Amino acid sequence: MKPISGGIDFGTSNSTVGVMEQGRPRLVRLENEHVTMPSAVFYNFEDNGTYFGRRAIADYTEHAEGRLLRALKSVLGSSLIHEKTRIKARYLAFSDIIGTFVGYLKQRLEHAADGEVGSVVLGRPVHFVDDDEAADRDAQGQLEKAARAQGFQHIAFQFEPIAAALDYEQSVTREELALIIDIGGGTSDFSIVRVSPERARAADRKDDILANTGVHIGGTDFDRLLSMAHLMPELGYKTQTKDGKRNLPAGYFFDLATWQRINQLYTAKAATDLRQIRYEAARPELVERMIDIVSHRQGHALASKVERAKIELTDSAETMMDIRLTHETLSVPMTRIGLDRAIEEAVGRVTDTVSRTLEDAGVRAEQITTLFLTGGSTGIPLLKQSVLALFPGATVVEGDMFGSVGLGLALDATRKFGTA
Repeated sequence: MKPISGGIDFGTSNSTVGVMEQGRPRLVRLENEHVTMPSAVFYNFEDNGTYFGRRAIADYTEHAEGRLLRALKSVLGSSLIHEKTRIKARYLAFSDIIGTFVGYLKQRLEHAADGEVGSVVLGRPVHFVDDDEAADRDAQGQLEKAARAQGFQHIAFQFEPIAAALDYEQSVTREELALIIDIGGGTSDFSIVRVSPERARAADRKDDILANTGVHIGGTDFDRLLSMAHLMPELGYKTQTKDGKRNLPAGYFFDLATWQRINQLYTAKAATDLRQIRYEAARPELVERMIDIVSHRQGHALASKVERAKIELTDSAETMMDIRLTHETLSVPMTRIGLDRAIEEAVGRVTDTVSRTLEDAGVRAEQITTLFLTGGSTGIPLLKQSVLALFPGATVVEGDMFGSVGLGLALDATRKFGTA
């Protein structure tokens, strides 16, 4: 029996595709044997090819001439979605680039299904955009339009933490009141759900979902905060003008530290502005480092080094980030304590959202029996410790860090669209 539907978890940092086989969900291989794939697109100017995932990042880091785009999901619902970026002699809208990536995921889904798949459940965060319902609706509409342009005829959405709950429920043996904690690259989402073997068989689960909240904070935000705190000062951020009357403008430093804004630096205007900033700077040699990085289009490589340092600080107290420039190698020490300080305020916003989830559900923390963790950013020590401290009596279950949502979306697709 061939699948007629599937689930796509288009993530800020990583993506997965789920399909049902013999009554069980499984993840589709997206790159060789890998079932998870970085959400990255690389337009190679040397062979005019378009590459995805690890191949995209490898081409970029090996200095192939071209344009790399990452964290595309963060563009949904923002003003950037209506902008275009230059790809060689043409300009492509970000919405079309997102469609190209979704199209690749559809190809892999159909390869696994051995046939056309016209129905899909797409994962979505609780909020694409915080505190703006119109922008949030626009973001979902933009993703739906991109998927429909790739040939999907029947499209449904499911909240990512609910999808993770559906995956977790496959393993429970008794009724539980579970808090699903899904902290990914772009958002932190929480759902309080009643799960049990009996409830798993029900088609309508609305009454089992007690609360569903989220905040637009995730792994790429922690990357940016770490970069702004420890790396950007080495490039001139927070240093003064030569007259000592003000600090240098912060905008371009923010762009360089933010995945989805890095390409904004690769323009003639940005190059002119950076030269003017260097002229006005009390320490022009620091700004020269930034100009070096931007002129050689090493912004994404720099962001990747920050991300790697953040990951290394998950298990280590300190690490060193080395950045090769034209005339020097810049070595920047980073510590777990420094990471904690950089992200402390953002972590507070996440824990506040957890508390709001409890309030929305009308339950007390001690009534939660299980914490189900998914999403790559749940491994960040301060974040994990801060959330778990709110529920000292709950059992902690760590799911497939990158795959639980995709598996749950496959389950939901079968419920919504049936089987062949």
